[in-house]
Amino acid sequence: MEVFKNLNFSRRYSSLALLLAIFGLFHGTAIAQEEPPETVFPRVEQLVQSPPATGETTPPVAPPTETPTETPSPPETPTTAPPVPAEESRVLVAEVVVQGADRELENLVYNTIRTRPGRSTTRSQLQEDINAVFATGFFADVRAVPQDTPLGVRVTFEVQPNPVFQGVQIQIAPETVDKSILPAGVVEEIFASQYGKTLNLRELQAGVKKINDWYSKNGYDLAQVIGAPQVTPDGRVILVISEGLIEKIQVRYFNVEQEPVKGKTREFIITREMRLKAGDIFNRNTAQQDLQRVFGLGLFEDVRLSFSPGSDPREVIVNVDVVEGNTGSVAAGGGISSNAGLFGTVSYQQRNFGGNNQTLGAEVQLGEREFLFDLSFSDPWIATDNFRTSYTVNVFRRQSISLVYDGENSSIRTLNDNDSPRIVRTGGGITFVRPLAPDVFTKPKWVVSLGFNYQQVQVQNANGDISPLSAPLNGFGSQQLSFSSSGIDDLLSLNIGAIQDFRDNPLQPTSGSFLRLGLEQTIPVGSGSIFGTRVRGSYSYFIPVRLINSFNLFETDIFKGQQSLAFNVQAGTVLGDLPPYDAFIVGGSNSVRGYAEGEVGSGRSYFQATAEYRFPIVAIIGGALFVDFGTTIGSQGDVPGQPGIVRDLPGTGLGYGLGVRVQSPVGQIRVDYGFNVDGSSRLHFGIGERF
Repeated sequence: MEVFKNLNFSRRYSSLALLLAIFGLFHGTAIAQEEPPETVFPRVEQLVQSPPATGETTPPVAPPTETPTETPSPPETPTTAPPVPAEESRVLVAEVVVQGADRELENLVYNTIRTRPGRSTTRSQLQEDINAVFATGFFADVRAVPQDTPLGVRVTFEVQPNPVFQGVQIQIAPETVDKSILPAGVVEEIFASQYGKTLNLRELQAGVKKINDWYSKNGYDLAQVIGAPQVTPDGRVILVISEGLIEKIQVRYFNVEQEPVKGKTREFIITREMRLKAGDIFNRNTAQQDLQRVFGLGLFEDVRLSFSPGSDPREVIVNVDVVEGNTGSVAAGGGISSNAGLFGTVSYQQRNFGGNNQTLGAEVQLGEREFLFDLSFSDPWIATDNFRTSYTVNVFRRQSISLVYDGENSSIRTLNDNDSPRIVRTGGGITFVRPLAPDVFTKPKWVVSLGFNYQQVQVQNANGDISPLSAPLNGFGSQQLSFSSSGIDDLLSLNIGAIQDFRDNPLQPTSGSFLRLGLEQTIPVGSGSIFGTRVRGSYSYFIPVRLINSFNLFETDIFKGQQSLAFNVQAGTVLGDLPPYDAFIVGGSNSVRGYAEGEVGSGRSYFQATAEYRFPIVAIIGGALFVDFGTTIGSQGDVPGQPGIVRDLPGTGLGYGLGVRVQSPVGQIRVDYGFNVDGSSRLHFGIGERF
């Protein structure tokens, strides 16, 4: 409001002159006698009707029409009155009147203003009173109208109260959004206590802040009430909300220097891992989960989000900024072994083949006696599939010395050559895996698999010759080493599997359960015409406990507080035909600890049970106490050639001991020292927990 100018009376004025001056002020007449032009008094109407001076706030006048009016935020109530300028004149107030309000609001106005009858006032003080009344939040318009009276000035505060608050109407911008994510119950809870009362702008603004806080608390960081609330004459408040509509999601590629580059990974490989889509409302929590899935692909060194304005300023473009890592590797090596003689190996792996997140791997070993290879191709998510179905195709030629025949204390050898039987498998297969879940982003309750596999199995000696028979051992004559008498078996199989994983952590579980079921049905074809059914299952259960006080020495210890009891039972059997080299093996680091690999037995059926207590020690080291039990359930004699009986294996074993778990860059290293009931002991090494 424009400040009074030249209202200071000269000290040479008489009291009469002062009264005349005041009279002239409130009648709009200038006092010109012996006064220079700058001492002319302004009209009384100018006391409140002049435009605001810089830094002052004057509330808008509500239009009388029925259209909603924007309600600005009320100014803060001044806590300390600013000093009155020396040049501002003061006038005597004879009466203060409030018009336009009921008794309650009238008293509120009287208690708010500083202008009092019998005291002087200035234009600045009246403006402060207007601001203070408006700052109460109950009024749409406040005016101060001065009138002269014989005793002084009557100041009338004409107020227009806000309407009675009837309700809130939410409008979403842009208009293309069909429905707000803000529950109606939240709006009702925030504003219900204000309904039926005179609308208070301060309380309204506090409610608007609560709405913005609700959006932020629930992850909608871009959502907010925009513009000033609009109030209709009938007391309805219209709030316009921009909720952060995503116009589109685009992928941007950068190098390690943060310079834009052309990416190798196809954009849909990234965006299909994101629950957020164009047309959705941006949510921080969802975005974080999306980034974790994208980073979990293992293709990127860095993944982050940024934003750009959309074509509509009320919409946003979400940028997924990625820095691609090295996804290809080549390795070569060589050596000498009793199996292959002098040999060399070359391996290659590309984990982002064609930019499709597909893995192509190849390993070739060329030796004096053999040529081995393993080629595989896998796609973790078939592009046209809506269920995250994956598949793996492989062809191979592998060689191993079966633990069914070879052991630490007693081993079966080939007839005439006295060599360890080599099991050479040549074949290929394809396996499909699908999670069963409501959508591709929800953790599935089950993961099922279906595969077909063919392999030709040959039993060979060290020179690569077919050796179908064993040398006599422990009073037993020559036994069949393969299912067919030729030493060559053809295996065509259908594989079905199912997994249910409720563990809290797949690598270091402390609670939950894990179930694995599998069925392999061989179809009689070719040599051996093998027809058999292999069934097996495994169940693990984890219970968090606090049996002992933690021995952690460092606050950064990643095992701090993680103690658990872990239990595992597993069993399996083969119905029908069983090649002897495919018998179940019991004993060793992944079976019954305290025994060498396969030294408990080999049977047509088996059962194992394990109990462990896992606890922290210090920093990156944890410990475990364990008890293992395993048995072939008396089925060693049901295996063709009875290799377990020929080797004089016990068929049942019990082991116990303790171990340590060390976290390393290559994963958890497991070191266990086990004792068995026969009085011997053994040190076992492994990667990751046993189950």
